[in-house]
Amino acid sequence: MAYPIPPSVPTPSAAFERLLTVLNTLREACPWDRKQTMESLRLLTIEEMYELGDAILEADLPEIQKELGDVMMHLVFYARIAEEQQAFDITDVLNGVCDKLIARHPHIYSDVQVENEQDVKQNWEKLKLKEGNTSVLAGVPKGLPALVKAYRIQDKVRGVGFDWKDPADVWKKVEEEISEFKAEFDLSTHTTIDTDRAEAEFGDVLFSLINYARHLGINPENALERTNKKFIKRFNHVEQRTQESGRQLQDMTLEEMDIYWNEAKKI
Repeated sequence: MAYPIPPSVPTPSAAFERLLTVLNTLREACPWDRKQTMESLRLLTIEEMYELGDAILEADLPEIQKELGDVMMHLVFYARIAEEQQAFDITDVLNGVCDKLIARHPHIYSDVQVENEQDVKQNWEKLKLKEGNTSVLAGVPKGLPALVKAYRIQDKVRGVGFDWKDPADVWKKVEEEISEFKAEFDLSTHTTIDTDRAEAEFGDVLFSLINYARHLGINPENALERTNKKFIKRFNHVEQRTQESGRQLQDMTLEEMDIYWNEAKKI
């Protein structure tokens, strides 16, 4: 049986309705879509979010459009599964987020006065606590990658005023943590290296560096991923030039590889 194809439409509301129609049809008629659960979709959704993140870092607008569509489809899919379980539906989801946004923006929808972005963040965190959150940090997902989690933790506590005022003081903390990490490898005071202590001190270095980046307005996750991409591009050049020379990387010295690496830096 062939189902009718919903045509493209010119308005956001009609386009959203079209997505619902397509997803509902697939859920009823496609063997793969019928089989899916929230748990089976979870990892696929995470993958889609990373693909969207990659497209954003590349500033690839056509790809961002495509990945946003994939993420939107997943969100609608979860709501459809919940509707089948008689838990909630997409209307509940959309009204719920609208209600939350209205409640947490009293400076827009009520008479609360704010001076700047920081006031908005502080009000947001206070309102979340009034709504029943037991901790400012309760909203930080446990499964976040550690670097992203550190940034979110610091940003959350900043919302209630627990933060350094001067970036210069944050940098002093970075230097202090680096010194403590370095001291773990000072064999003039240690007969052996305690790897557990060294790891803990290294974690403190990373946490303080992330904090300093935040104070400078730098997103550390984006910064590190840009460096990852840069390294991959340059190392791919080294591999290509090595192949062109008829040799294998394993047979080259580091000095020889550095020649190609320096070439890549000029590209």
